[in-house]
Amino acid sequence: MAPDRVALQSQVNRRQLQTIIAGLGEGIILIDPQDGIVWANESALALHNVSELLELGVSAADYRERFELKYRNNHVLGADQYPVDRLQAGEEFRDVIVELGRTSSGATEDRRRVLQFRGFALPDAKGNPESYVLVIENVTEKISAEDRFERTFAANPAPAIICRLSDLRYVRVNAGFLAMASYSRDDLIGRSAYEFDVLENAEKKDVALASLRDGRTIPQMESTVRLPDGKTKAVIVAGQPIEIGEEKCMLFTFIDMEPRKHMEDALRQSEERFARSFRLTPIPTMLSTRDGLRILDVNDAFKTVLGYEPAEVIGRTSAELPIWVDKAARKHLESEIQASGSLRKVEVQLRTPHDEVLDCLISAETVSIQDEECVLTVIQDITERKRSEEELIAAIEAVMQDTSWFSRTIIEKLALLRRPGSSGKPEASLSDLTPRELEVLGLMCQGLTNAAIVKKLGVTQNTVRNHIARIYVKIDVHDRAGAVVWARERGFTGNHKPGPVRPGPR
Repeated sequence: MAPDRVALQSQVNRRQLQTIIAGLGEGIILIDPQDGIVWANESALALHNVSELLELGVSAADYRERFELKYRNNHVLGADQYPVDRLQAGEEFRDVIVELGRTSSGATEDRRRVLQFRGFALPDAKGNPESYVLVIENVTEKISAEDRFERTFAANPAPAIICRLSDLRYVRVNAGFLAMASYSRDDLIGRSAYEFDVLENAEKKDVALASLRDGRTIPQMESTVRLPDGKTKAVIVAGQPIEIGEEKCMLFTFIDMEPRKHMEDALRQSEERFARSFRLTPIPTMLSTRDGLRILDVNDAFKTVLGYEPAEVIGRTSAELPIWVDKAARKHLESEIQASGSLRKVEVQLRTPHDEVLDCLISAETVSIQDEECVLTVIQDITERKRSEEELIAAIEAVMQDTSWFSRTIIEKLALLRRPGSSGKPEASLSDLTPRELEVLGLMCQGLTNAAIVKKLGVTQNTVRNHIARIYVKIDVHDRAGAVVWARERGFTGNHKPGPVRPGPR
């Protein structure tokens, strides 16, 4: 074929090529070995933010003067590194990613963009390069998204590591994982998942490995991570397939279970200590729900002292228990617990299965067990102590019917015996008591029990108990015998109205 005909055919082929590629979304620049930049489609011009071919420059040198290219590490490309220069030097290449910007001699306003260049030759019939093609793709959004992911991945405190699926090697690891597992970045990057197997002891390892091979999501499961010292750390691991730079990868995320395990161990030990103490304490104790006061458990002393088998009370509410002598006292206890969550040494009478009535002090406190509010109730049997006090009162009553033969010293010692340690407050007198309190005190001096006083006065047991409590406070005593001694000191026996008040012992 004649040279003119060859040149004509080449021009025809180039026009056909230009027609085909003019409407492509990717930017296309044609470069002639002798004439330089000879054609560009609209996409290529737009990517360079120009409208005319001449604004690209007619040669590689012109292009360099107008446009500055930088690698993503901010390194400016040298003259022989520009894609146009590399093509004219006969080098073909793929995936050259650079940032493009206008030089100071170019346009004044130009938003920087990230472009990916591919370059190859168009051979003639003999295989010699007839012209060169630059294919340009705008990857700004893609690179920005990858940059955001990289920053987020690095800053995320949750431990994570990324494995490339093509060769199952680790390509990313964040600071959270390094801190959890005590490795350095160089210890892990490039290592195979077979060498450092995060699924080594996974509870569903077969499922996890199948999902890893197929690039599918790996559900959360318990596993262990091997540490540099040979020990292992309990974790929860999950895998999520992602793409990084068009490479398919698996993002492994972890939850460190060690703090939780330590907390669970401490909680279990605490509960075990509580259970042992609850079971072995010699004082009857009940554990019930705060809501409804339903009995959850009773200790061995409950059966020993009160006589009820655990099966007879566990599962029942406080109101359903057969132990209460006075329903009003039980309701008072329940209202105190519901109002304040606790109570201290409230005196009540409880009934055993054999109809024996026990005098008891009840204390209760709200506790949290396995995140549930419960009430721990302690029952102290004071029957024997009360009986001893009543016997002492009876003895005092017997010998003090006629106190004329007692010396003042003996009277004072009796008072101190019942009231060891004076509070230093001014001495109370009979005039400090109300008529009703004097009446109750007189009946106490006559040896009447609370129940007998209730019957005598026609009032409720709570009323009598409240009067006695106020008497104790006013005269600074702590029990019945002390009150009787205090009254006797002042010549008050309850059998007659008080005469002239004698001063108490100094």
